[in-house]
Parts: sequence; structure tokens; C-alpha cells
Amino acid sequence: MALIELRRVTKIFGRAPQEGLARVRAGATKERLLAETGMVLGLHDVNLSIEAGEIFVVMGLSGSGKSTLIRHLNRLIDPTDGEVLVDGEDVLKLSTRALEAFRRRRMSMVFQRFGLMPHRTVLRNVAYGLEVRGEGAREREQAARAWVERVGLAGYEASYPHQLSGGMQQRVGLARALATGADILLMDEPFSALDPLIRSQMQDQLIALQAQLNRTVVFITHDLDEALRLGTRIAILKDGVVAQVGTPAEILLAPADDYVAAFVRDVNRARALTVEAVMRPPLCRLTDETLERALAEMRRQGADEAVVMAPEGYRGVVTAAKVEAALHANGARASLAELAVRTPTFTANTPIERVVPAALQAGVPLPVVDAAGNVQGLVTPEAVGKMLAERDGEPTPAGTETRPRDAA
Repeated sequence: MALIELRRVTKIFGRAPQEGLARVRAGATKERLLAETGMVLGLHDVNLSIEAGEIFVVMGLSGSGKSTLIRHLNRLIDPTDGEVLVDGEDVLKLSTRALEAFRRRRMSMVFQRFGLMPHRTVLRNVAYGLEVRGEGAREREQAARAWVERVGLAGYEASYPHQLSGGMQQRVGLARALATGADILLMDEPFSALDPLIRSQMQDQLIALQAQLNRTVVFITHDLDEALRLGTRIAILKDGVVAQVGTPAEILLAPADDYVAAFVRDVNRARALTVEAVMRPPLCRLTDETLERALAEMRRQGADEAVVMAPEGYRGVVTAAKVEAALHANGARASLAELAVRTPTFTANTPIERVVPAALQAGVPLPVVDAAGNVQGLVTPEAVGKMLAERDGEPTPAGTETRPRDAA
């Protein structure tokens, strides 16, 4: 069961939301509803499932409904229709007291404009959530100091927000959210107010912290590059409707419609995607056997190449053509290990742009290994080239706008 579920969530802002809901169910568009009634369709029939431990990114242009959506999760906004479930419990049915406890213990939020209290020091800002929850002074100070250090702000405990840079202020906000121990972290465009370099550093920090903490993160952004870098999965919103949900590879390589395709057309796929998107399992693995046996096994499995393994681990990649040529050479006594090409190895999360030079030079598929050195798959130059090619094989016309943008 998913940790968070939104079922048929619709939100209408205005004087008579139930009347607006009836109009929408009868087929009224967002534009028509606004023109005829003055009411705004914020979300329409949104269904999402968010798994524990993933960074789930919700992205879209201004007015797409992404910030409205995230505020439904902790009931800062209630839907006009639908259900919001956390661990199977409908949060819309929580009493006022139960909702307060839910917000304090299950969810923390990081805001775009930092949301720090200017009269509190860094340490007291970070400790605030624990203070509200009723933790003792000694316990909350210890926890706050640990989190200040963890986000790289040791030595700034006594500083005030106005004495910090924007990036440092956002680190305080992140530490405050994490210090409560809440297993769900809501982040509403938290890095959008930062300079590009600081923004990239904050993304790095979030990735590093998530690898250690394995929290469930719901992250809002209007920036596709940020979504692709951070997201385990991504939901793209358009006018309050979910256009597509998928992994970064699925969004880039199989856009659901023309709107999503326009978003992703200009993306540098080699930078945005990892090796996992193009690798395939190794069809054939060989040990240090005779060339005759090696060739027979490759033919039996229909493999043009094989991974050569030894007791100490990976030895290289060999092609069937090379083994056959060695067998036909007069007096050839080469071993399988000698014929294997020892190529660089990569991990599944290596950006594809780092693989391209090796893929072009090696002449054989490149192995993908795990932390223990076990071969998980192979990446061929052909697969890399196909992924980098235009999705429809046609160049974008000069001067054509290819990605939806916010209205000026």
C-alpha cells in the first residue's frame, strides 16, 4: 500500500464550490468555469500514489495547481471532492486535535521563502518544531545542534537569519523540518529563490541526506531540470490535471502527450538520465573456459558478446566474432581472459554523459556493476546513441518555442 494517496481530488476556489463542481462534472473547462462564475478550478480529479522513501516531484507551470496539491497533504487546504489518505487513514476525517498531532509528528514543510523567525537564532529556529511538540529544553537543543551540524552550519548556532545568506537560511529551514523526525517532508519550491550555484548545492545536499535518511519527500518545482535530477518519480500538472506520472526516464523517453513532449524536447538527455535507463541484462556470462566452449555457449544463448568473470571478479567483455577469429587463427592458444577487453565500469546511477566517451572508444558493450563489483548489465554504444537521438527523429524548426513557459 502506498504511504500517501490522493483519490479523485478536485478543488474549486470561489463562492459556491459545490455548484462549480457540478459544472465541471458536466464538462465545463477551467476557462469556462472562470468566465461564467468567477470560480477557479485548482485541481481536477487528481489520483496519485506516493511510496514510502521516494522523492516524488510535482511540477508544472505557474497556475498548474502544484502548490495547491501539496497543501492538501497536510490539510492547509481541504478538497472540494475526493480523499487524501496517509497510511490508509483519510486525513480529512481527523478532528482538530488529531490533525494538530498529525502535522507535528508525521509531516514537516520547507517553504520557498525560508519561513524563519527573524527574532530567533539558528539554533532556536531549528528547535522550534520540537518546542511546539513539547520536547524538553535539553533534548531539543541537543537535537537542534546535531541537525545544524548535519546541514553544514556548525558555528552559526547563535546567528540570526538576517546574518545568513539565502542558501544558509534554507539550510536552517531544512534542518528545522528534519529535526522533528517526521517521516514525510513537504517542500514547496524550496530552492527557487536561490542563485543557480547555491540551488545546485542544495539539491546535492538533499540527495545526500535522502540517501542517509530515506524520508518520503514531496517536492514542488516549476523547473524540469530540477525535477529530473531529484525525482524518483515525477507528476506533471497542467491546469490542475495530471498529464503524466513516471520516472525521469519514462517522462523523457515516453511522454504521454504533446504537452509533456514539448516540455522535454530541449532537455539534455545525457545529463538528465542515468545508465539505468539504457542498460540491458548481460545475456551471457563466461568463466575462464576454453575458446571452443566459450563460443558454443555464446551461440547457444544467441549472444554477440559476453561478460568474462574470474574468481576475483570482472575480467572484461569478449565478442563472439573475436573468439571465432582466434579459433581460426593458426596455432592460436589465447585464453578467454586474454581476449576479453577490459573496459571501464559504471554504476546504474552514473549520468549517461559520463559514459559517452567510453562507449565510443571501447568497441564493445560497457559493464554496469553494483557496489560489490557484480555485473548488473551492459550498455552498448547503439543504445546510448538511440537514447540521445531526437524522439521523433526530426530537428526542431529554428525559432520554434519547444517548451511550455510561464506567461510573461
